[in-house]
Amino acid sequence: MFNIALYEPEIPANTGNIIRLCANVGAQLHLIEPLGFELDDKRLRRAGLDYHEWVTVKSHVNWPAFLSAVMPTKLYALSTKGSQAYGQMVYQPGDTFLFGPETRGLPPEILHDIGVQQCLYLPMQAESRSLNLSNSAAIVLYEAWRQTNFAGATLKNSA
Repeated sequence: MFNIALYEPEIPANTGNIIRLCANVGAQLHLIEPLGFELDDKRLRRAGLDYHEWVTVKSHVNWPAFLSAVMPTKLYALSTKGSQAYGQMVYQPGDTFLFGPETRGLPPEILHDIGVQQCLYLPMQAESRSLNLSNSAAIVLYEAWRQTNFAGATLKNSA
């Protein structure tokens, strides 16, 4: 359905939370190395709980390897430097959302390569610096999923 790509993630608990998010939404997770932790880190396992079996997590040795393996049809970069608000876009199944490392964000060269129209931001209060990585991924992924009428979800009747 959708792809989440984490470029050089640093905090295992954030990645674990995103594993759980991807499992619940039906998204695929891509980790672009180097990682700031080992994939068997207990904090990663704890945050992802038992969701590892419900999501495909693919690791890529670097940015070019990710692009070559995934060949994303539509790639959006999420950054405080983005030019488009995430809610202004129309998303389609197969779209890929790229997030940078927690402490420094995506490098300028990747943002440049993706293009200004594909660099998105999440609105925040003026004095705020950034949102937590796993919260940001959840906001964007759920908006994309909502736009596809929550394809694959079990929807409960509202009474």
